[in-house]
Amino acid sequence: MKTYINPQFSEWHGLTSRPTKEAQDLQKTVLDVFARIKIDKDQALIDFTEHFDKVKLKSLEVSSQEIEEAKALISDELKEAIQLAASNIEKFHAVQQEQVQVIETTKGVSCWREFRGIENVGIYIPGGTAPLFSTTLMLGIPAKLAGCVNTILCTPPNKEGKIHPTILYTANLIGIKKIYKVGGIQAIGALTFGTETIQKVDKIFGPGNQYVTAAKQVAQNFGVAIDMPAGPSEVLVIADKTSVPKYVAADLLSQAEHGIDSQVILLTTCEKTIKEIITEINTQLTVLPRAELARKALENSRGIVLNSIQECIAFSNLYAPEHLIFACEKAEDFIPKIINAGSVFLGNYSCESAGDYASGTNHTLPTNGYAKNYSGVSLDSFIKKITFQKISAEGIQNIGPAIELMAEAEELFAHKNAVTLRLNDLKQ
Repeated sequence: MKTYINPQFSEWHGLTSRPTKEAQDLQKTVLDVFARIKIDKDQALIDFTEHFDKVKLKSLEVSSQEIEEAKALISDELKEAIQLAASNIEKFHAVQQEQVQVIETTKGVSCWREFRGIENVGIYIPGGTAPLFSTTLMLGIPAKLAGCVNTILCTPPNKEGKIHPTILYTANLIGIKKIYKVGGIQAIGALTFGTETIQKVDKIFGPGNQYVTAAKQVAQNFGVAIDMPAGPSEVLVIADKTSVPKYVAADLLSQAEHGIDSQVILLTTCEKTIKEIITEINTQLTVLPRAELARKALENSRGIVLNSIQECIAFSNLYAPEHLIFACEKAEDFIPKIINAGSVFLGNYSCESAGDYASGTNHTLPTNGYAKNYSGVSLDSFIKKITFQKISAEGIQNIGPAIELMAEAEELFAHKNAVTLRLNDLKQ
């Protein structure tokens, strides 16, 4: 981790840059895969799975027998942990449901909104170096609460043609019935166009590598919505003299171990604090199974000493982190100053891992600076909001003349006439 002491404001923009990937013609690759799926459908998925995942599948769909076998492979302790997390996630997202409120804007004019779940949603769950069964909870639970009719889960198989048992157990626990052994670009293509086995969806959710991310972006050109632009995981920690260095080091490493393109940022007002935390990072690295991944991520990461907590917050707002941790006492005092962040963790005991698994908030969050203009996934991500209005005879008489004047000023005389005809009938 490179350190910087009181950099000038003119240097901040460069210090907020993310790691850059090698330029690849990802879009062409995606379009080639998509074109094949549109024509050959299931057979294309089977062929691509054999090519990329090195397994030839007889069936794309996970069977009920496979789900039952997966349940038997999960320890009771892990099942209880998953159930605790599911309960907290459901509690947090359930209160996001809004009651219908009918507003009378003018006497005789009533307006309101009602909410409908997106009918068909696709969930992508990575299954490579880290099988993210927790993301199944984060996406499947709000989909269920929103009333989505069809929730379809795609995740890549291993070389034995099996799905990680924790993913199957978790999906079954929250009621996801349609689970398919397909990953990568081909999974996004199947959800975009549909095949003989996999249904086309209206919106695609979930993280993935650069190929999955590129595929989701291309899918938007074919009338399918996505949750948000995605990128490597990241965390920014603001620490002061009241922070606990070993806690901060652990939080930084928890994101660095995601992959070599992850990034962690440490901000503090004290050089002594940053040295203590870096010492802790080096100590904890020696026992991490994913130490090599974390070390490479740390090469793209930064520790920065600034003049004040206010400057740290200003830098954070410019960076717009996926995760923001205030590792200090009285962290709540700074809440009004936080403008750009995906999810915020306040105080020395609020580790980012809690949000990843079991506190209840959603861990599907904007990365790569998109926290400036995107929210994390919530119940709202799975619903549409439809406006309604009902206008009585009295109501059209009250607002009709204003509509006529405005329509005429815009030279839209058919608009005006739609009101005038009604008003004339009421006069008679």
